[in-house]
Amino acid sequence: MSTVQWMISTAPEIFLLLAIAIGTVLGRLKVRGFALGTTACILIVAVLIGQLGSFSFPPVLRGILFSLFVFTIGYRSGPEFFASLSIRTLAQVVLSLVIGATGLMLVLIFAHLFKLDTGTAAGLTAGALTQSSVIGTASGALAQLGLAPDVLKQQEANIAAGYAVTYVLGYILTLLFVPFVAPRLMRVDLKAEAKKLEAELAGGIPAKTDNLSYRKFQARAYRVSAAAGRTVEAIEAEIGGRTIVERIVRQGADVGPHRDVVLENGDAIVLTGPTAAIVAAKPVIGAEIDADELLRNLPGNVIDVLVESRKLHGRSIREVADIVGNNARGVFLRAMTRMGREVPLGPDTRVYVGDVMTLVGSTANIARATAQVGSALNTSDRTDIAFLAAGIAVGLLAGLASFRVGNVALTLGGGGGALIAGLVCGWLRSRKPTMGAMPPAAQQTLSDIGLGGFIAAIGLGNGLAAWSAIQAHGMLLVGMGMVVTLVPLTVGTIVAYYVLRMNPVVTCGALAGAMTVDAAVTGVCDVAESKTPVLGVAVPYAVGNVVLTVLGPIVVAATYSG
Repeated sequence: MSTVQWMISTAPEIFLLLAIAIGTVLGRLKVRGFALGTTACILIVAVLIGQLGSFSFPPVLRGILFSLFVFTIGYRSGPEFFASLSIRTLAQVVLSLVIGATGLMLVLIFAHLFKLDTGTAAGLTAGALTQSSVIGTASGALAQLGLAPDVLKQQEANIAAGYAVTYVLGYILTLLFVPFVAPRLMRVDLKAEAKKLEAELAGGIPAKTDNLSYRKFQARAYRVSAAAGRTVEAIEAEIGGRTIVERIVRQGADVGPHRDVVLENGDAIVLTGPTAAIVAAKPVIGAEIDADELLRNLPGNVIDVLVESRKLHGRSIREVADIVGNNARGVFLRAMTRMGREVPLGPDTRVYVGDVMTLVGSTANIARATAQVGSALNTSDRTDIAFLAAGIAVGLLAGLASFRVGNVALTLGGGGGALIAGLVCGWLRSRKPTMGAMPPAAQQTLSDIGLGGFIAAIGLGNGLAAWSAIQAHGMLLVGMGMVVTLVPLTVGTIVAYYVLRMNPVVTCGALAGAMTVDAAVTGVCDVAESKTPVLGVAVPYAVGNVVLTVLGPIVVAATYSG
């Protein structure tokens, strides 16, 4: 026995970790701004390493790794997914369903025409629709069929082969279609449409900058003279810009800055608000004073707040301010991000559950507003392991349930069960922020390790058979993959723009979200020279993750002939 063969039989986990490490590094390499992506590179590296010998990993390891990944997807998407079930976001939900249904129909047609086996059909679905989680849900469904070990192994190899051939192509085609082809189908100039949308978000005023960000917030101190005898409410109304009197010091003592308080000559007051409004306040109040002590003791803060209130989902910022009402007094929105990308701000910008608002103001004011919006993000939070483990366990238990359709047992499988559990747990977390903590960094780690480890195990364990399948069906898979990627995107574009009457810029962002291709969002933003496409990503991304993932068991049930 050679040294390599001894290592494979004794410690195959070494090669699994190497495949993850090498694939991750290769997936991050960019050539002219393009990268293959971590998942595809890990699988390719694993299949190549798999040519060295016969690797064997216990099913429980793969099950745990995939469950961690798919549970995290559900946990991350849960709040947006359940909040998306509203009339305000119906069009974006429909777009995601159209793309998923069109892709499924094409896969089943090809499976019938070319007599594709179940594994190849599932791999085609996973790769061409750029949803890696289909590999796990399809594998889980195959495991429920009671196949002979060698037959099951071949089917898993065919999944890996179908995915390896079609994923990279599907990824590239999506990157090209969304920013370049979709606008042509809609017959629009994406850059011009983005400028128009920016103007609409700004309340009809043409934007001077691409990001429409609000002006800088700050605090300044003034000595009351012109404002003597007037109430705080009257002064705030005249200055405008949502500027507020944050502090009043009268003869060395603090006076509560209530709106009905009458200012007296000689009072020292602190104004907080946008820079432009603060600077213009001098004629209204009196001379600006150098009052470092007043400003130093002002309890100011900048807090990132996760939007969790469903009543705010799909509302404009103007509507959100009205809903929050007096609780928003003295609080300013400095920035907002969606799936890690900054959202252009304006009165008509829509807010969705899962967005992160950066709020500026005094500690007390922010705390009051946060209670109406969601919960403050605390980077020091630890993951609630008990909640995580219990949630996955319940999901796996639910995945054991099945019912028969003909001679096929239709089941969610462990992956589908873990996904459902993740959705519910993520939603529960949004309802009760004190339970089930899983910081974003922890979510990303579990997702990367879970998917990377699962893909590496699939590639290593089926490397030899997968390579043979690629050689046998490579060009046919390429042709089918192109159709399964491009046709759903084309149908989705036409339905979104001409039937659902969605804004063309939002449509492009929604297409990228429905295909769950993050890089396509960046690409369309670059072409539009605007961040407005981000406005359409959140809901289709959440729905797309769920819809595409559950296609795995459906394809298995529809193509398995017994």
